[in-house]
Amino acid sequence: MPTDDLPDYPVARYLGIDTVSEPTFTADGTLLYLADTAGSPDVWRRAGADAAPERLTGHDQRVSFVAASPTRAEAAFGMDRGSDERDQLFVYDLETGEETDLTADPSSIHSWGGWSPDGDRIAYAANRRRTDTFDVHVQRRDATADGSDVVLEGLGGFLEVAAWGPDGDRLALIDARASFAQDLYVLDLTVAADTDAAIAPDDTATDATATDATAPTDLASHPAVIRVNADDDATYADPTFGADGGLYVRTNQPDDHTVLARFDLEAVAGASPDERPAGPDDPALSVVAARDGWNVDGYALDRGSGRVAYTANVDGYSELVVGELADPTTVRPIAEPDVAADAVDPGVIETLAWGPDAERLVAGHSATDRPGRAVVVAVDDRPTTTVLADHGTLGLPHETFPAPEIVRYETFDGREIPAYWTLPPGVDADDPATEVPVIVDIHGGPEHQRRPWFQPMKAFYLRRGYAVFEPNVRGSSGYGKAYTHLDDTDKRMDSVADLAAAVDWLADRPAVDDDRIVAYGRSYGGFMVLAAITEYPDLWAAAVDFVGIADFETFLENTGEWRRSHREQEYGALENTELLERISPIHRVDRIACPLFVQHGANDPRVPVSEAEQIIDAVSARGVPVESCVFDDEGHHTTSRDNRIEQFERIAAFLDDHVGGA
Repeated sequence: MPTDDLPDYPVARYLGIDTVSEPTFTADGTLLYLADTAGSPDVWRRAGADAAPERLTGHDQRVSFVAASPTRAEAAFGMDRGSDERDQLFVYDLETGEETDLTADPSSIHSWGGWSPDGDRIAYAANRRRTDTFDVHVQRRDATADGSDVVLEGLGGFLEVAAWGPDGDRLALIDARASFAQDLYVLDLTVAADTDAAIAPDDTATDATATDATAPTDLASHPAVIRVNADDDATYADPTFGADGGLYVRTNQPDDHTVLARFDLEAVAGASPDERPAGPDDPALSVVAARDGWNVDGYALDRGSGRVAYTANVDGYSELVVGELADPTTVRPIAEPDVAADAVDPGVIETLAWGPDAERLVAGHSATDRPGRAVVVAVDDRPTTTVLADHGTLGLPHETFPAPEIVRYETFDGREIPAYWTLPPGVDADDPATEVPVIVDIHGGPEHQRRPWFQPMKAFYLRRGYAVFEPNVRGSSGYGKAYTHLDDTDKRMDSVADLAAAVDWLADRPAVDDDRIVAYGRSYGGFMVLAAITEYPDLWAAAVDFVGIADFETFLENTGEWRRSHREQEYGALENTELLERISPIHRVDRIACPLFVQHGANDPRVPVSEAEQIIDAVSARGVPVESCVFDDEGHHTTSRDNRIEQFERIAAFLDDHVGGA
């Protein structure tokens, strides 16, 4: 029941709140963005503060991104079917409303790479040739289906087209070997045009799974490709070519935390990666911007003006910095850091994009009490903001969305674990007579991070009298490279022990009823739920598992082929059955004592629905209460609003039945 005098709003009211994401500018300065007003994300447009928002696409499937042409009145967008993540690419004519399907291969994934600087071509990666391998495609903007040129064949796993060079003759590529280990490459399209797209020296080695000793293992084996990074154990994200040809990138190569850095590509070309030292001593790498002790987690560079905006992730909250390049490796602030940081309300900035004149910057922003929205910043020494896309909270009052308290608790090895702690409105933290139940909400990844963004169901649970505890256990991002590796492979269960320590911390809170604590999480967080209730069964009153892994062996066997080697780097090789069995909850299912709710989507390409099916069957066979909600038209994420309402209404009833709110 509600803990104050505010009305008890239903689930549908909370989930009816629109979310705005991916805001960007067109060539003439019009704002484009995604909004889920109709139930799933579509492309919207708003020409200015005095113009009404206009929905452009009208599909019953999820639109995943929108990218405006740099020169024409058109935009690319991606869309899958049934949340299967097999994106197809389309171009939308902003003048006529006509849509053109650029790929028309629904069995394959097409990962957007960007528009060429002149707007005549697009680049993307696709697994058309082999389901386990992504190749690099370049295609004219008016070509369709089979009109692309494969300019480079991949060698297996994730390969991403990340940026075009300023003259349209180069592409930056990222090959993700693991979540925190990528290789960064530059592909010369002029050389590639005169070279076979295959890297392999003979026909047999074009098989991405070939074991022949002559099979190449590095994209730089191709004459049109150079490897940029010298470090094998670092992250590289969001590469952008500068006006002088240098390559800017977010990386943790020189530091435990992610910085904005620049590679001198002339220095890269002058020495092979094996000849350069890894880490901070790489002579080709310069740190451009950093935030001591925290990650630079997003940036936007306008090549023409040299203006740069970036955000620092400080305990989950984004701090905005706006400046310009005084030289290729130095950012000169346009506004004092505290002034720029105050230009956008406290919360999370997920995307940044410059307008065509670099006088305006748009931020995709959300906060505990603000749904995703587009905030436009007019950049000068005293930045001002205008909210151009904010669809509101359907009249739900501000008090419905309380901000969390940042806490740290000690775990089994003395380490401090960061977390967000939120009590229901009106609850006195020091009143032992209150005895509120707690939902321990565990993020996925495992390398993701819980941050103070808008979560409508969290607000619903708080209004129903549940406190919410959101730990960033070891392995989470946001706290440095070393922290992310603390749960790798054979250290997997240490992160589960962090959950047991969280319950100990909660039990010491006067207002908490430690007999009513719920394990709750999705994706990898779903695995953590299952692991928690099998490793520490006496701690939990109920559990909710969204798309979680029950058996790492069957998960690795059945996950998308393009993901397998990437996931093995995190969890352990498929051949290491002893380890996989040891960390898989399915092998200790007889220890589960609390009621369990399992949600999944039949089209999930990441965690196959068979993971849900086997845990449901095993738990129900032992007489433990288990409820399930499996959607035939959803995947790893429940994207339809109607389905989200159904699933969360059922979960709310499940929790009230087995735990009970305040």
